[in-house]
Amino acid sequence: MNRRKPHNRIKPPPPPMKAAAERRPRLGLRAWREQHLYSFFSSLGRMIARPWATVLTVLVMALALALPLLLYLALANARQLRGDLREAGAISLFLKPHLDAAAAEELARKLRTRADVASVVIRTPDQGLQEFRDQSGFAEALSVLRDNPLPAVLLVTPAADASAEAGTTALATAIGAESDVDLVQYDAAWRRRLDAILGTATRAVEVLAGLLALALLLVVGNTVRLDILSRADEIAVMQLLGAGNGFVRRPFLYAGLWYGALSAALALAVTVAVELALAEPLQQLAASYDHRFSVHGLGWPAAFAAVGVAVALGWLGAWFAASRHLWRAHA
Repeated sequence: MNRRKPHNRIKPPPPPMKAAAERRPRLGLRAWREQHLYSFFSSLGRMIARPWATVLTVLVMALALALPLLLYLALANARQLRGDLREAGAISLFLKPHLDAAAAEELARKLRTRADVASVVIRTPDQGLQEFRDQSGFAEALSVLRDNPLPAVLLVTPAADASAEAGTTALATAIGAESDVDLVQYDAAWRRRLDAILGTATRAVEVLAGLLALALLLVVGNTVRLDILSRADEIAVMQLLGAGNGFVRRPFLYAGLWYGALSAALALAVTVAVELALAEPLQQLAASYDHRFSVHGLGWPAAFAAVGVAVALGWLGAWFAASRHLWRAHA
């Protein structure tokens, strides 16, 4: 008896809805990317379409951002001009004139073992005389000296936990009691005034930067608000067709991003221009101090931080303006 061979069954294609569901994640990601790219470039196109308003807004934001950058740069160079904080707070120990280099090294080794001492630097009499000859302008008069009248000096830097005024004063009193020490020099009042001046200047720059950041936020918010009002009918139609808040808000957020990025670039250009304009007078000032300090610019970390802050403020101001309009539309 012949048996029939079973026919090979062809599998039916998957249902259309299942196939669409399998393709939906990929299509959704591509659509999300295309929508963001479109909003990113279309917001720039709308800014270019009204050049005068865009230029005025970017100029106001750039000047508001350049001012704290220039003040920060001046403060950083002022700190370098008056010397390092740790060196300014060092205690100078003038040893007795009859001590030799071995005795000075032995005392320095003893002081380095203290927990409240960070470092000890030895200035030999020859080094002190050479420094005095270079900075005083009496090189010819000093050349007639037969012997070096200067003693060895130890520069003692207090540790971080002893750098307060009370701790440094106690340290100066303790190490000044050593038998090999002839004189202790530590101007606590001068250091206190210097720290107060620098602290006040730093706080003033921080307060001014905060106020100008608020001004940037308001400028971006008002500019985006006017743009929203000019497109109120378009936004209403999009909402009637089912557009969500994120879709409506997206182009205005990218507009705020563009305002922040362009203003940061212009503010950095203004800062560089001011640096170039002041380069020659500052070099003359540095020469008058025998080049003991060097004038430095803004630096890449501060420049990137300025761009990031400006972009974040632009984005945040646009978000507040767009969210307020959407909230009022739904109210």
